[in-house]
Amino acid sequence: MPPLPPPIVIDQPLPYVERLARRDLSGVDLVVVHCTELPDLATAREYGERVLYPSGTGNSGHYYVDRDGTVLRYVPEDRTAHHVRGWNERAIGIELVNRGRWPHWLDSRHQAMDEPYTEPQLEALVALLRRLAQTLPALRYIAGHEDLDRERVPASDDPSLQVPRKRDPGPRFPWERVLAAVPLQRLPDPLPPA
Repeated sequence: MPPLPPPIVIDQPLPYVERLARRDLSGVDLVVVHCTELPDLATAREYGERVLYPSGTGNSGHYYVDRDGTVLRYVPEDRTAHHVRGWNERAIGIELVNRGRWPHWLDSRHQAMDEPYTEPQLEALVALLRRLAQTLPALRYIAGHEDLDRERVPASDDPSLQVPRKRDPGPRFPWERVLAAVPLQRLPDPLPPA
């Protein structure tokens, strides 16, 4: 793997980060790649700050990678972020800023995810994944959100149709390129843990 400079990570903790459960990093063996399915980083931050649970916390990844390659950390690795159902305790969530299906996420007529990921974004992602692999002793797997949340739901435009609840990072994400550049492997048979 060619050397890449370590990523510059800007810490911007979410207001409720101290309320998120602590965890032992020896149990973190998975990175989940997401796309925000929102227009920009500012909107993603607004969504991340929303309190959705009685604990006073909300949904967020640990890291956000903007289109220009800027890397922000909203949640430290030793806290459990809410980013993928059933897998949070063992996973680091990385959100790539990308429109995805925004703003018609569940409309059957708007399921294409056409925005490509940018070169600076992919380079920053690879650098971040390499750093995480060096600093987290058990980290060995990577998966997409769509690999782990396969639920289909009624379409917003026609409830008789079913659409994927989650499709990210989507068909434009270059899995082969990323896997060739990092010391992680795709999670085999990603069925929810018992």
